[in-house]
Amino acid sequence: MSKLSHFDDQSGEPRMVDVGTKGVTRRTARAHAFVRMSPEVLASLPANPKGDPLTIARIAGIQAAKRTAELIPLCHSLPLSHADVATMIEPDGVRVIASAATTAQTGVEMEALTAAAVAALTIYDMTKALDKRIEIQDLYLLEKTGGKSGDFRR
Repeated sequence: MSKLSHFDDQSGEPRMVDVGTKGVTRRTARAHAFVRMSPEVLASLPANPKGDPLTIARIAGIQAAKRTAELIPLCHSLPLSHADVATMIEPDGVRVIASAATTAQTGVEMEALTAAAVAALTIYDMTKALDKRIEIQDLYLLEKTGGKSGDFRR
């Protein structure tokens, strides 16, 4: 296992990694989250008085990807060339898949993960009045491409 780069070698204090010497490459990432809910809540999604939760979640996730550096203290601000969120209704909930891409000196894993998390939170927010037992589960990186560490696929 490699060392954690967000800590200073001498003092062990947190630091923002200097990516200035890294090469600029195309980098992509996809992340996953699952919002577990009852069949009754799923059936009510189209009639939600607040609006379509899945459309609102998609927009919220895209917006979150663009603001990741404001939310995660040591994240670099990246010029995203792509951010998207897809939702799929399944028998026991809503699957969220978020994607992000950039051409930069560091990866977009955090942007994809943030998009998936905020999209899932938005679905929860828009349906919580119907059932407080809704769960957000399985937030994880599906894949990433580019950069020195190479590609990763779960």
